[in-house]
Formats: sequence, C-alpha cells, structure tokens
Amino acid sequence: MALPLETAPHPETLKRVAIDPLTRVEGHGKVTLLLDADNRVQQARLHIVEFRGFEKFIEGRPFWEVPVAVERLCGICPVSHHLAAAKAMDQVIGTTLPPGAEKIRRLMHYGQILQSHALHFFYLASPDLLFGFDAEPQKRNIVALSALQPEIARKGIQIRKYGQEVIRLTAGKRIHGTGAIPGGVNKALTPEERSFLRKDIYAIIAACREAVELVKRLFEENRAHYEAFASFRAHAMCLVAADGALDLYHGGLRARLADGALLFDHFDYSHYWDVILEDVKPWSYMKFPFLRALGDCDRGWYRVGPLARLTLCDYIPTPFAEHERKEFLAFDEGAACHATLGYHWARMIEMLFAAETIKELLHDDDLSRADHVGLAGERRERGVGVIEAPRGTLIHHYRVDENDQVIRANLIVSTTHNNQAMNEAIRRVAQQYLDGNELTEGLLNHIEVAIRAFDPCLSCATHALGKMPLIVELFDAEGRPLDRLVRGADGRCQRA
Repeated sequence: MALPLETAPHPETLKRVAIDPLTRVEGHGKVTLLLDADNRVQQARLHIVEFRGFEKFIEGRPFWEVPVAVERLCGICPVSHHLAAAKAMDQVIGTTLPPGAEKIRRLMHYGQILQSHALHFFYLASPDLLFGFDAEPQKRNIVALSALQPEIARKGIQIRKYGQEVIRLTAGKRIHGTGAIPGGVNKALTPEERSFLRKDIYAIIAACREAVELVKRLFEENRAHYEAFASFRAHAMCLVAADGALDLYHGGLRARLADGALLFDHFDYSHYWDVILEDVKPWSYMKFPFLRALGDCDRGWYRVGPLARLTLCDYIPTPFAEHERKEFLAFDEGAACHATLGYHWARMIEMLFAAETIKELLHDDDLSRADHVGLAGERRERGVGVIEAPRGTLIHHYRVDENDQVIRANLIVSTTHNNQAMNEAIRRVAQQYLDGNELTEGLLNHIEVAIRAFDPCLSCATHALGKMPLIVELFDAEGRPLDRLVRGADGRCQRA
C-alpha cells in the first residue's frame, strides 16, 4: 500500500511527492518524486533513511565472533551474512573445509534461499500480481491472499516452514543460529535429522514447481504489461561455478555488459576491489557500487540477484530448474530477461533449484561425518567471503590484526549492488504511468511494485559509517535555531 502520501511545495516551483514509508519490503525507505505544474515527473529517487553502523561497531571484536555478530544485520536473511562472514574467516585462519562441513553449510544456505524466496513472493509480492497493482489496499496483503487464494497462501507457508526447519537443524535455530564457525560447522547432521527432512522434500519440490507455473501463467496472461513494466537492459554480475553452472554458495565473479559482451569471468572474488568500486550520494545512506572498468556510477551500475543469475549462468545443475530456466530464457524471444517483473519468475526457478539441491544433499552421507572442522593453516590478515544471497551477490571483507581483533570491515550487500538499478526502475515507472496524470494511491503503488520486484533488504543495505551526508541542528528550549552543522558526502563539515 503506497500510503501515507506526503505532498509539499518545492522551492524551485516543483511539487514534491513522497511515498513514505515503502511497504511490504524489509527495512525502512521512501521514494520522492518532483513534479512540475503539469504533473510531469522531473525526478524520482529511492531514499534509504535508516542507519545501522555494523561496519564500525564490529571493529575491535575477536574475529571468531563476527559470523554470529553480523547476522544481526537482518532477521530475514541472517544465514547469508553468517556464511559470508564464516567464509571470510576461513581465509583468515588459512583452513580448507572438510567435505562434510561445506555440504552442511550448503544445506543451510539452500534452506535460506528456499524460505526467503517463499517469504518474498507469497507474503509480499503475490498480492500485487494476483489482484492487480491498482487493487484496493485492503486486498494487497497476505491476509487477503489467505482469504481469497487459500491454497496459494498455504503452499507459501509450507515452503517457507520447510526452509526454516533446514536452517534450524543446520544452524541451531531458525533465526540467528550459530552453525557456521571459522573452519567449518559446529555440528553434523544425525541420520535421524536427515531422515526427518527427507520425509517432506518431495512435496516441497512439487510445491515449488507449482509456484513456477503460477508465475509463468501470470506472465502469459499479462504478457505486454509485464514485459513493458520497468523494462531495461542493464549490466549484470553474479557468482558462477568453475564450469559456468549456477552456484549460490561459491564460485568466481562473472559480469556481462548490457550489450551482451563479457566484461570478466571466473574472477577471484578475494580481490573484488579490482573490478568493483563504490560511490556515495548526498540523498541516501545506501552506497552506489559500479563496475570499475566503466569509470563511474552513471555508466557502471549493474543488477544482481535471481534475474542476473539466471541470465548469466550457463546452466542449472538440477533437472527441473534447468528445464524452467530454458523456458524463461526463450519466453517471447528473451523479453522476460530484461523485465523487472522477470525477477519474480527467476526467483521461483531458484526456489525450485534450492529444493532440488536440498534433496540431493540429504542423501549424502558426508552430512553425518564427524570431521566437520578443518585444521588451521597459515594465518592471514585479510579475509573475503562472497556468497549469492537470496537478493544477489553478498561481499564480506575483513582485516584482522595480530591480536585476533577486527580492524576493518567492508560489506557490499545485495540490495546495495541493486541500488542504482532500483532507481532506474522507479524512474521508468514514474515516467510511464505517473507522468502528466493525476496521482492516485494505485498509481503510486506501481512505484512500490517496481521496488518490491528486487526484494530489497533495506536494513542490510545501510550498515556503513563514513562519507555519509549528515545535518546536525541545535535548537533552544523555545524551538529557535541556534546552530546548524552540515557534513557533506566528501566528509567535510561546515556551518550553514
């Protein structure tokens, strides 16, 4: 629901319209539109207005605490941060994981992919797709979905619950578990636990196949609208396995330009700064990453996440998901690959891939082996862990001193990678649907639909402290302004 709506005059004769807060997304954000006297859109921006500060307050902490500390960034995708940090600390202690430990981590991660994708699609996004972007606000929520489409809602709850059970048994609890430790995991799965999970996995795979068919049907029924809505070509990046397969736990970085040319492939992510830089802007706490070879954010921004992963990988290593990937790529000569709403279709195919992968892992006896921690090797001062989180590529980078304390941290999370792409999507929607029209709640919801397609986690995306704009104002007891200090994006402070 795109309420409340704030409208205020702008000093340059433009009218400012704010969608604040954004709804049915994780975290807090808003969108501002600047309109002229004829309601023509002059500017559309996504603002992230909350601040977390994780990069700074983990400094000074022992490195072994980090995997458990940083997962508190989020209650929706904590496993992704937990594993990315653990992978970074594996490098710090110079260990190689035993096969069983890596497979348990993979099982944990694919349980996370399963539950997160189900949560986003069924709970947050499907009311828009099933009832219409302009439907009454009372219908665009999970309660209405449960009442009007109970079988669809039930499937979503079933899939998410199963993913949470996978996380519970591998990480210790459903949210903010402790399963991954530097060098491995803290427990193996017992044969009884594997048997418990195997009992329902085939029903989950069937439910995931139905979810893919649902999105496919929606695309076929609304072909012209879905393909045109916030559709644009963009650079893209993700991890791929050594043979080019889709791999959400490990691999090398692959980036492809909007024109289809390959920019880099199988790039060692432990030196990600050679291919990715970050920019800041004065109107958001979220940074703007870009591909270094392209020069700046305006030319080098890119997409990550399910849509990027399915279009960049060479194949999916599970049969049902690979069949669906081929259908997705072939749909209307590839039109879904450039449509923002294509994220939903790609996300359901990944959910199916996660379920199939879980099934394969549960039949692997390595999950129950006793050797689930590797031996420490040559100590290093830097560790970089990268994983494909539900929303896209997640980078954790740490430096650790001789006292085992973290002295620097840099996190580039999935939603941050997608920052400029989301701004591009809302600009396209604003110009396509709002430009010159009288604004209604339903039209403003189109903006939110575009943002929701990326499944943003705004809490995860605002963790940094540094060159962020800041205004401090001092008032007396009667509310009269006494002083005003402004720190710009360059870090310099001045009185204003």
